[in-house]
Amino acid sequence: MSSPATAQNHGIVVQPDEGPSFWQPVPANGHADAKLYPEITGFPGLSMGFQTIAPGCRIREHSHGGQVELQVCFRGCGRVVVNGDSHPLVPGTACFLGYDVKHEIINDTADELTMLWVMAPPGLEDFFATIGRARARGEAVPAPFERPADSVAIDERHGMRTAHAD
Repeated sequence: MSSPATAQNHGIVVQPDEGPSFWQPVPANGHADAKLYPEITGFPGLSMGFQTIAPGCRIREHSHGGQVELQVCFRGCGRVVVNGDSHPLVPGTACFLGYDVKHEIINDTADELTMLWVMAPPGLEDFFATIGRARARGEAVPAPFERPADSVAIDERHGMRTAHAD
């Protein structure tokens, strides 16, 4: 992988319909779209993308032991629970989630909720690819599907600590 010096005078532009996209299993459903990650930026320090949570669904409570996550509500509304405290999510809400901070995103509306995420160091994009199913833009939403049978091991491999197995 390249050194941080690779970022000097180096720019990448990714359009909305570009980059890998993966349908996500229950309880989030929806899809995750990696946009900027080391393989295309040459920068090993972070990755960035979007996650869309289906209406009435949620991202289960979890934390990241060795990663810091930034989240920004991009579209839609819902709630974010951070270390047990619930906060409204509206477009523009920003979250800093340090090491081991438990967090859960709840879409309690009838519309999609889309979050922008930045992860340092990177790896969330690999997690989404591992638990999800490849998505072609414009294809019909699949029926909800379960997480892989080895999801606890997958979580651990990607530095996630989950509160429950759903």
